[in-house]
Amino acid sequence: MDDLFDGELRVAVLGWGAIGRTVGLTLAAGDVPGASLVAVADNRRPPDCPVPIVPAAELAADVDLVVEAAGQSALAAHGEDYLLAGCHLLVVSVGALVDQDLVERLRAAGGDRLHLTTGAIGGLDLLRAATRAGPLDAVTLTTTKAPSSLVQFWMDDELRAKLLAGRQRVTAFEGPARLAVLKFPQSVNVAATLALAVGSWELVEVRVVADPAAEVNRHEIEVTGAAGRYRFSIENHPSPDNPKTSGIVPHAVLQNIAELVGWAQGRR
Repeated sequence: MDDLFDGELRVAVLGWGAIGRTVGLTLAAGDVPGASLVAVADNRRPPDCPVPIVPAAELAADVDLVVEAAGQSALAAHGEDYLLAGCHLLVVSVGALVDQDLVERLRAAGGDRLHLTTGAIGGLDLLRAATRAGPLDAVTLTTTKAPSSLVQFWMDDELRAKLLAGRQRVTAFEGPARLAVLKFPQSVNVAATLALAVGSWELVEVRVVADPAAEVNRHEIEVTGAAGRYRFSIENHPSPDNPKTSGIVPHAVLQNIAELVGWAQGRR
């Protein structure tokens, strides 16, 4: 894309799950003018994929943009290679960027072609401005989801039983964003997005709550600092295919792709 690609932006998708499938099918339908889906990598070989399925290691061939929608380990395994191949890379699993070694490798491979989706939250431009204006005193994130979507292998038997029973409101985690994204790699990417926006993994305190009455994925953000006090409450409907993520996420990715198309066309 740095060579001012001819015609449409050629997009490949890594991962054909709840996010990647919606992104891929929307691109294939021509609903993002100026962008087209050309390849997908997914070990499950989905039957509804409308383009060739290729090995993840070969995904960057003849592609302008790779959308990573396959999880933190997939980004760590392949992101650097995609950037070295000259592609732009749009990251969904921003929680992987808690690994500073990975961040440095991605930057060295092509940091100017690395893009992060805002995913399930907004207001980040204001928080970046507040961070620039002066030091932040406190940043808290309370994420509330249905209990079954928060069960993790590391939980003790008592906590796991409470979540699986789904009869009571339970605090499943409290701690810094750095630890939250490791404990809940599929459920709290918003913590990583928030931490990156304010420039600190340790300042952002995260509380993950399981609520059997939850019909939405709720993210409550509170920030205080030299520039002022801010509070956001975001309620997204869960993805029908994967309640661990919000249904809005693939549409945020599609908006990012549309913006990249506009940026590239403006450089012609």
